[in-house]
Order: sequence, then C-alpha cells, then structure tokens
Amino acid sequence: MGWWKKSIAIIKENDPAARTSLEVLLTYPGIKALAAHRLSHWLWNRKLKLLARMHSQFWRFWTQIEIHPGAQIAAGVFIDHGSGLVIGETAIVEEGVLLYHGVTLGGTGKDTGKRHPTVRKGALISAHSQIIGPIEIGERAKVGAASVVLTSVPADVTVVGVPAKVVRVHGRKDEAVIHDLQAAREASYYSSHL
Repeated sequence: MGWWKKSIAIIKENDPAARTSLEVLLTYPGIKALAAHRLSHWLWNRKLKLLARMHSQFWRFWTQIEIHPGAQIAAGVFIDHGSGLVIGETAIVEEGVLLYHGVTLGGTGKDTGKRHPTVRKGALISAHSQIIGPIEIGERAKVGAASVVLTSVPADVTVVGVPAKVVRVHGRKDEAVIHDLQAAREASYYSSHL
C-alpha cells in the first residue's frame, strides 16, 4: 500500500469524523504536514539542508505543525488536529503511531548525535505530552495527556503524569508489575543523570 493510502487508512480507522478520503486530503492538517515532510526529508538527505529547512518552515506556517526535515517518519502515522506539535531532527516515528496536538518529540539541549525520541509501531501519544531525549516509546505504548516522559517506556505500557509513571501494563492495573517497571525506569533515569 502506498504512502497516501496508508496515511488515509489510519486516519479513517482512528477518527470517526473522517468521512471520505477526499475530506481527509482537503481538511486534515496532519496529512498535509506529513506529505510536506516527505519532500523536506528528501531535500535534507540530498544535502540541500537550507532549502529543506525553508520548505519545512513554510509548511509549519500553514499547518501549525513543526517537523524537522531530518526526522524519520514512516507511512501510516496519524497526526490528529496537530496544532503545536513539534518533532525534532533525530526523532524516529514508526508506522501506526498516533500523535495528538501539542505533542513534543524533543531533544535535551545542545547534545550531538541521537537526541530525540524513537516512537515504535502503534504507540499513542496524547495531547500536550512532552517526550524528551533519546528515549524509546515501545510498541503499542500509551502516553497520557500532558505527561512528561524522560525515560523509555516499554511496549504495551501506559504512562501518565509529570514525570510520567507506569499505570497499566498490557491494559491491566497489576500493582506488583507496575511497581517493578516503575522502579526499573527510575533506576535507569538516575543512573544516566548522576
């Protein structure tokens, strides 16, 4: 399935307001931003970095979605509403990911190399969540609205809060498993920041 078909299919699958493919193409800013990103990314990879940045900034103005041309985004990603969404240069977003408005996939400062998150297949990042640093959001993981995520989130785990804490594993609230996962995440964070 081509890029357009995958992108339209995930929108229609996840948004009951999406009635037709034509409506999606004409009225959804997320699909426009992702289509523009494909050209910006192509220019970026051909060392036309200034042109790529200018192109991405033009589309930022029109869509209110900022995607750095260096970001790697798969087909079949759904940006719902999108206003205020930011995706940094070294971010990787895999197929089937749902991103809502106000989400930031951001870096930690002036570090070099991989400094933005990787979001694995099928993850859901709710509105106004901030995912910061070279961390990984696992397959089918869920990040609750307005959460701040500073450490990696395993597959099939739901995190919420500031800072984000594990609240569900495989859709269930198993206190022992949640406690063990959260302790491991905190230990990982503190060992890397001391």
